[in-house]
Amino acid sequence: MPLSILIWLPAAVGLVAALLPRALGPRVAALGTLGALGIAIGLIADYDPSSGLQHVTDETWIAELGIHYKLGLDGLNLFLVALTTLGFAAAAVAANFRTWERSRLFYFHLLLGETAVLGAFLAQDLALFVAFFDLMLIPFYFLAGQWGDGENRVAAVTKLVVYTFVGSLLMLAAAIATGVMSAGDGQEISFALSDLRERTLGEGTQQWLFLLFAVAFLVKMPAFPLHGWMPDGYRAMPLEVLAVFSGVLSKVGAYGFLRIVLPTFPDASAHFQELMLILAVVSILYGSAMAFTTTNARLVVGYSSVAQLGFITLGIFALNDQGAQGALLQMINHGLVVVPLFLIIGLLARRAGSEDLRDMGGIAFRAPVLATLFLIVALATLAMPGSSNFIGEFLILLGVFESKMAIAFVASIGIALAAVYGLRLFIRAMHNRVGASVESREIALRDAVVLVPLVAVILFFAVYPQLALSRGEDSVVSTIAPAVEVTR
Repeated sequence: MPLSILIWLPAAVGLVAALLPRALGPRVAALGTLGALGIAIGLIADYDPSSGLQHVTDETWIAELGIHYKLGLDGLNLFLVALTTLGFAAAAVAANFRTWERSRLFYFHLLLGETAVLGAFLAQDLALFVAFFDLMLIPFYFLAGQWGDGENRVAAVTKLVVYTFVGSLLMLAAAIATGVMSAGDGQEISFALSDLRERTLGEGTQQWLFLLFAVAFLVKMPAFPLHGWMPDGYRAMPLEVLAVFSGVLSKVGAYGFLRIVLPTFPDASAHFQELMLILAVVSILYGSAMAFTTTNARLVVGYSSVAQLGFITLGIFALNDQGAQGALLQMINHGLVVVPLFLIIGLLARRAGSEDLRDMGGIAFRAPVLATLFLIVALATLAMPGSSNFIGEFLILLGVFESKMAIAFVASIGIALAAVYGLRLFIRAMHNRVGASVESREIALRDAVVLVPLVAVILFFAVYPQLALSRGEDSVVSTIAPAVEVTR
């Protein structure tokens, strides 16, 4: 029951906010996201790492098809749920500081998006996961298409929808095939992930199902070469929306590999290990190269996300405990960094009148607090030793070194490249000569209310990443165990 309340609370509050007076709706929507965050914090405090799947809800949804409304919380999704509630709370509060046309409809879509993401993370039934995965597309289509930036936002959103919809159709076909083909003689069809894990599919069947799921997840992340929607899509979204889209939604794809693909298709995961590692390395190098050649600040962060999700994919398909634990920690770290980064870019753009780095500069002169917050986030982005991002990347590379040493050496180049684009972003925006139209002023109190808690969480995980590692270890080891066993 607590998980159902957590999932549906944002959508319910969003619906109520849409019916309230225009001046009241946005505030109620923000309070709804803060309420979901409070529930998530309570779940972390209540979580017992030794008890497996907790707060389980399992009700038959469509009996004839073997579909259950099954939810559960474990170390694999615990902090991803918390990241989701934190990211959406920050975005909703930040959005309250802007004026939106049809504001009540805007917040309804934003909170419906939060419900969809929470549902995908908490679903323990494959059909239910697919339903929430597809639901995520609908509110963000409207958020980008109706409230987005730029003249070409309709074309950009159309491209995003085409990519994502094709991936979703492929995953839907794969999910149906998985449930049907895993039912042996005398067995009823079931889409519960616990049942699918216990049933065996032929190696050839696993391989083509793996590829269909992989396409859907790689598009969502996005990863090279399925990232074609990303540049235009990122330009089109409002920054408050983009913060949660990049910081939270992209993790659903990576999470899908851990929750669904590795335990359900272990033979195929081992078979395609090298292919996935190569795609991950190419994403790291390509994303890094593009991040330090583009001058659009939001695209610097966008391409850096392609690189960071490459690292996450690298850790997942190292197919060992260190790599997978590093990947899960890095999912959390990346979300914690990206959300404030996009919000800071919005503050810088309002001061410079542009999101182009060439129009910025000198903002730190009269804004030391903003510069300090930005510096902490930038150093975390480039995985500075002492940061939680450093621990995540260290575990990932340790796992890959044990698995595929040559690939690990090439991937290590991405760490140096991250330092280049991370420092370039900070220095070009905050220092050097003051831009011609730049207004150098300190961060406002209302903006600090959003950014300071996010930076505080980044610093907390830098000091104590063990909070996430210890609670996630058993679940991570369990979920990758079938694929690890195949590689031995």
